[in-house]
Amino acid sequence: MSESASNHQPAAVAAPDQGNQGGLGIFRLVTAVITLIVGAGVFTLSGDQATGGASGAAILTAWGISGVGVLCLVMTFFALSRVKPKLKGGIYSYANAGFGDFLGFNSAWGYWISALLCTVSFSALLFGALSYFFPVFGGGNNLPSIIGASCVIWFYAFLVSRGVKEATGVNAIITISKFVPIFVAITAIIFFQKFDLGIFLANMAQGADPGLPFFDQVSNTMMITIWVFVGIEGAVAISGRAKKDKDVGKATIIAFVCVLSIYLMVSTLSMGVMPLADLAELPNPALAGVMEHAVGPWGATLINFGVVLSLVGAMLGYTVLSSEMPYEAAEQGSFIKAFAKTNKKGAPIVTLVVTNLVIEAFLIVMLFSDSTYQFFYTLSAGMILLPYLLSAAYFAKLTFTEPGAFKGKVGGPIALWRVFGIFGVVYSFFLAWASGAVGLTIMSLLYAPGVLMYIKGKKEKGEPYLKSTVDRVVLAIILLAAVASIVLIATGVVAI
Repeated sequence: MSESASNHQPAAVAAPDQGNQGGLGIFRLVTAVITLIVGAGVFTLSGDQATGGASGAAILTAWGISGVGVLCLVMTFFALSRVKPKLKGGIYSYANAGFGDFLGFNSAWGYWISALLCTVSFSALLFGALSYFFPVFGGGNNLPSIIGASCVIWFYAFLVSRGVKEATGVNAIITISKFVPIFVAITAIIFFQKFDLGIFLANMAQGADPGLPFFDQVSNTMMITIWVFVGIEGAVAISGRAKKDKDVGKATIIAFVCVLSIYLMVSTLSMGVMPLADLAELPNPALAGVMEHAVGPWGATLINFGVVLSLVGAMLGYTVLSSEMPYEAAEQGSFIKAFAKTNKKGAPIVTLVVTNLVIEAFLIVMLFSDSTYQFFYTLSAGMILLPYLLSAAYFAKLTFTEPGAFKGKVGGPIALWRVFGIFGVVYSFFLAWASGAVGLTIMSLLYAPGVLMYIKGKKEKGEPYLKSTVDRVVLAIILLAAVASIVLIATGVVAI
């Protein structure tokens, strides 16, 4: 997910051909979007892609699929911000507009849970990086790490409750601490000639699990590739700050290509430094281990220091996001009224406390299980798939039902936009399948409690609920999946 909490929903843009004299030119627009998309996942990419047992060929295949799929989603959100600029309630508003209140609510619920799970995964990665300097934190999921993470999230909740949304210089620190280590790593591996073609070719032929079928290798890598792109829905929000309206589409595509290039370089160069079996054993952040192997301890120090600085800032951003998102949903009537309460400073105090209590519960789960950074980011990426899927489905629906709405708003033939929409839907379904049995099991359990909030919210407003056949079918699917998940976990078929 992107580290800017204020840019997670599409915004209305200026009318075509209207200039914004104080806005961003195409270069600054591109760099702003890149900063939004590139998150902490790039630092763990090297190890995560190897952990699933995939070969280099399978990893590059997964990147190829995700490259096309994510591009379709990027163009979907870009076009929706133009065609439906009045839908300003975040990406969950698209689900509401296209498929009714209940699916709209579940989209909002999934987006919220995804955001707070992101904070949990960031906590594990933060203290995993700190363990390089302070070994007491171990893998980032032991008792000292949980205590440290708890202190961080409640301190940030206190700051936000006092009206602090962005500390001075936080964005600059995040940007520098992310990109300097990444570019130093890429440059160092190339400049010091640490890329070994022999190692790379061996990795291309065989992964850490030689017996794993190729298709399974690809699917095991898919959730990693979407995790590093989570936040793409926020990238188009920057379009409202463009100096020239015509630059927005160009900037979006250029930024996407640049981000994909960064990820591919980190992924590919790492496979030329160490065997995949060794990459799979690296502690987080794995790029630190790659750098240490390539250039010595200073490389690991640089990466770990960069990760710590980046995540300290990112977690403040996510405290804002995960509290404001349910507050906005409550303001629009999707969540219960209590979530719309604010304190004297105007901060959404109820959602701040509730969000942190849920995060705390997940931190405790992490302590008493084998769950790690990778487990929670897989869940976080999985929970956001429904908002992505419904947004893509709504967009695909629009291309057929309201083709006239695209005229004068976006360029290109309507057939091209239909392809983007359809491929976005197919890609989202494929990712849901790739999340695996454990992922689908936990996700169904996480969606089930939301039904109670939806019903309570509807009762508060005196409105009927679950009135359509689609709503009742979706409810039945959620409840059946949740019951099946409980049985699977209780019988040990699925281990968490």
